[in-house]
Parts: sequence; C-alpha cells; structure tokens
Amino acid sequence: MTNQLKKMVVGTLSSLGCLCIISGILMPNIVKFESNSIVKLEVTQKQVTNAKNNEIRLQDIQLEIGNILSTNSHDYLKNPRDIEESIISKLKLDTSSVNINEVGNYTYTITYNKKIYNGTVSIIPKALPNVDNITLYNLSFEVGTELPKNITDYIKENLPQEVLSAIRLDISNVDPSTPGNYLYSISYNGKLYTNKITIFEPKLTKDITTKTQKEN
Repeated sequence: MTNQLKKMVVGTLSSLGCLCIISGILMPNIVKFESNSIVKLEVTQKQVTNAKNNEIRLQDIQLEIGNILSTNSHDYLKNPRDIEESIISKLKLDTSSVNINEVGNYTYTITYNKKIYNGTVSIIPKALPNVDNITLYNLSFEVGTELPKNITDYIKENLPQEVLSAIRLDISNVDPSTPGNYLYSISYNGKLYTNKITIFEPKLTKDITTKTQKEN
C-alpha cells in the first residue's frame, strides 16, 4: 500500500469518527425537540376542544306561587358555559306574560340578533306543611238549618291558618232540607278525610206538652 493510499484511508476513518461524535452530541437535542413538538400539539388540540359554540338553549323554569322571577338572562340558559359573556350580556329577557300569583304554565322569551327563543315558566302551588292526621266531627243539624261554612266547625284539631287555607270542604252530598245521614269530606295535600252529617226533624215533645196544658 502506497503512502498516498494510506493517507486517504486514515482521512476517511477520521471523518467517520467525527460524524459519530457529532451524532452522539446532537441526538438528545433532536429527541428533545420532537418531544416538545408533541407537547405543543396536545396543548393546541385542548384549546380547540374548549371552544364555545355560542348556541343559545333555554331551560324550563319551575317556581312556587308568589316567588319573584329572576331578571338575569344567565339564569334561563341551559348551557351558559358554552356561550361567551359578550353574547349573554346582549340577550333581552321578557317574562311579562308570566303571572307569579296564579298556578299554571307560561311562556317567556329571550331575543338575540332579532331571533326569538321561547321557554316555559311553570308556577306551582306552594309546598304545604305535613299534617299527621285530621279528625272530623260527626255532626247533626235540624232539618232546614244552614250548614256551617267555616272549616274549623268540622275539624277537631287546632291547625295553623296556612293549613286551614289549603283545606277543601265538600258538603255537596248533604241535603239540609231532607232528614237522613250523609257523608261529607275534606281534602288536604292529596289526602281525603270523611265523616257523617245527620239531618233530623225537630222533636215535637215540647209542643205536644204545651198544647195539652192549654186544653186542661
């Protein structure tokens, strides 16, 4: 082997050695760069997932009779987190057709960019206090007597006014002009209670005694 050939072989091997050393130094940085690129890609994807769709969807509202309606449009949205605050602030709420003092279903509206969205407000009866039991009197009235209209004349217990106001009396089956035994009832909070009313003819004993004394 000539000296010139030896120099070429040595030079080639030296170059390969240098390339190996450089690759060993740069490899960790290359791996690190690729790793950072993946992390950035994941973060970008997460931001896209959390984007707001700004779709306006209303929820049905249920409210006890006599309570005050909210005037905040935010409280009527089913998906407030999906709508930008800048849009929510421009929503126009209209609950003028809702009567909070009468049980029933009413329509409310929200307007945005001349588009009207409809929702429902249900006014429900106020929750009543629980009563363990209600005891009714067994009553008797002389024929022709007008039946009492005060609910306390039919109930033995001393109940609060809130309960008395919610009790419904039914004496429609009782005929005060005809002697006999009749059932009457009251209803409260889904429960029905019944007892008897007797319509009787006046006793004539006193009249007969008086007439006999006059004849004597």
